[in-house]
This record gives sequence, structure tokens and C-alpha cells, in this order.
Amino acid sequence: MTLKSMTGFSRATGQGGAWRWAWEIKTVNSKGLDSRLRVPPAFDSIEAEARARIAKKIARGACQATLTAQREAAPIEVRVNEPALRALIDAVSRLPTPANLRPPSLDGLLALRGMVDVVDVVEDSGELAAIAAAALTDLDRALEDLVSMRASEGAALAAVMSTRVERIAELTQAAEDCPGRKPEAVRARLARSIETLAGTSAGLDPARLHQEALMLAAKADIREELDRLHAHVAAARELLASGAPIGRKLDFLAQEFGREANTLCAKSNDPALSNIGMELRVEIEQFREQAQNIE
Repeated sequence: MTLKSMTGFSRATGQGGAWRWAWEIKTVNSKGLDSRLRVPPAFDSIEAEARARIAKKIARGACQATLTAQREAAPIEVRVNEPALRALIDAVSRLPTPANLRPPSLDGLLALRGMVDVVDVVEDSGELAAIAAAALTDLDRALEDLVSMRASEGAALAAVMSTRVERIAELTQAAEDCPGRKPEAVRARLARSIETLAGTSAGLDPARLHQEALMLAAKADIREELDRLHAHVAAARELLASGAPIGRKLDFLAQEFGREANTLCAKSNDPALSNIGMELRVEIEQFREQAQNIE
């Protein structure tokens, strides 16, 4: 599978019988799948199936799918109430007609209420079913185009995310190798601090100084944070290689990355290590922002 973005747009048109229609689908970022579908009343019968097809193609994102349809002028049928017309003509013919009146004309008789009905020709159920099926086929075509667009953007995002992960791995290793986190360096910094406060190092107990340095080193130890960062990097690489819908998992992983980086910065008592921690936080924030775009 290919990593996909959550943003995309597609359009597909079709026609059948007296109908012409167009599907428009657009998706944007969302925490889950939020599908909204609009169809005209004549196509209400396909709504449930359309929703099901959208859900099969899109795992995450806010999706707005709209079907617009236009029908050509419907053919009409003129129905004359022939029995009533004959009865009326027969009745009129039996009536005496004054000399100053013209006999009733056919158009006058047809204008009477109930003599003529003009009705739209109703499409049969089979034709309507064929039109609905054709509209669903065009929905599938629009969804394929949408998925293709999301996959194209997803490929670009995958490259960006991989770069971020490798940079996080490099900074984690830099923190691992930082000389300032070694017990000897902690001991030297503690000695300098005490020397500055006391004005001289004379009279200090070397054994007590060593003990205090070890305690300070234990409090500032970031071994667990480094181990977890290494584990999170491995998990991120595995997720990106899978190509599955991993947006939510990457969101969670970004939070875990951030937690470990914050703890590393809080424990650090070395400027070089603090700088590495700050760079880590910047990379992780950029990783988190990109993860929010992934399905």
C-alpha cells in the first residue's frame, strides 16, 4: 500500500436517459472519517450505497461528496376524456340553439374542466434503476481519482516524514554520545561549582565530592529517555514502510517523541546536551505537523 494524504479533490460526470449528473468529492484533514453526502431527491435510493463505497476507499479525513443532477424537459402526454366529450357533444346537439348564437366549437368544449389532462411521462422503475447504477459507477471513478491524488501527495509526505525521522535518530545518537552526560564530566562541573561558591577547593573531601557527583549524575541520567527515543524511531520507520493508514499512530508517536525530548531537556545540566534537546523538540514538532496530514 501507499501512504496517503488526507487532502484531495476529484470530479466525474455522466449521463443516462434524460439525466446528466456530476460528482464532486473533496477531503481535508480530520481526526477520523467524517463523511458528508448530498444527493438530489431523485437519487435518494443510492445514498446508503454511496456512503458505503466512500467508506471503503477513505479511512480518514473529512469528506464532502456532492451529486448534482439535471433532467431534460420531460416528455408530456395529452389525455382527452373522450367519453365525457362525446356525452357533452350529444347533449349539446339535442338542445335548441337560438339563431343569434353560434353552435359550440370543439376548442370551446375541450377548454371545459376535466376534458383534457396534460401529464409528464413517468420513467419506469427499470430505467430509474439503470440511471442510479450509472451514477454509482461514476462515483467509483471519482473515488479512484481522489485516492490517486491523495496517494501522490502521500508519497511526497512519506519522503518528508522519513527525513524527519532520520534527523531525530541522528540527534538521539548525538545525545547518546554527548560528552557532557558522562559521570566524569558531571563530577568536573560539580567541582567547579563548589570551587566557585567556596572560593577554593581546599579542605573538600574528595570521597564526598565523588559521592555527590554520582548522585547528581543519577538524577540527570537520560538512559531511559534515550532508549525510548531509539525505540520510537524504529517504530516510526516500520510504520512509514508499511504504507497502511497510519495517521493516528503517527500522531500518538509524535506525542511520545515530544514527551521524551521534554524530559531530556529538563534533566540536562550540560549546554551541549540542552542544545541537542532543543533541536530534537523542533524536529519532533515538524514531524507532528506533517503527521496530521496523513490518512
